[in-house]
Amino acid sequence: MNWHAHVTVATVVESEGRFLLVEECEEGRLVLNQPAGHLEQGETLIEAAKRETLEETGWSVEIQGIVGIALYTAPANGITYYRTTFYGQAIAHDPARALDEGITQALWLAPDEIRHESARLRSHMVIGVIEQYLAGHRYPLSMILA
Repeated sequence: MNWHAHVTVATVVESEGRFLLVEECEEGRLVLNQPAGHLEQGETLIEAAKRETLEETGWSVEIQGIVGIALYTAPANGITYYRTTFYGQAIAHDPARALDEGITQALWLAPDEIRHESARLRSHMVIGVIEQYLAGHRYPLSMILA
């Protein structure tokens, strides 16, 4: 059996009660997600979170801690993802930066707006990690061995 989990990262970025999300095209429909993506060879989880956030939103972030770690098996393809969700602070925005292919825009939405868009969420983890963050699930980066 040649099974393995795909290692991914996501970043929860909150500013003035609003959360940074991306609108992306996934299998022909527009969905909402945290800035997220796959770990690339040779980079740390934190480096991947910073890179993915910048590539998908144009925002540079300072990673401050961890919200949670989860396994998720996508119903559409059966692939299992091992996802570390970080939280961070927005540092600078480059509005001229081209966003990753498939990303239509970056959005700042309040939690109620995200809940209202529940049918458009890429997975239940999108609102789940925001709820965890709001409930105080914030852990130190020292949980990860470099």
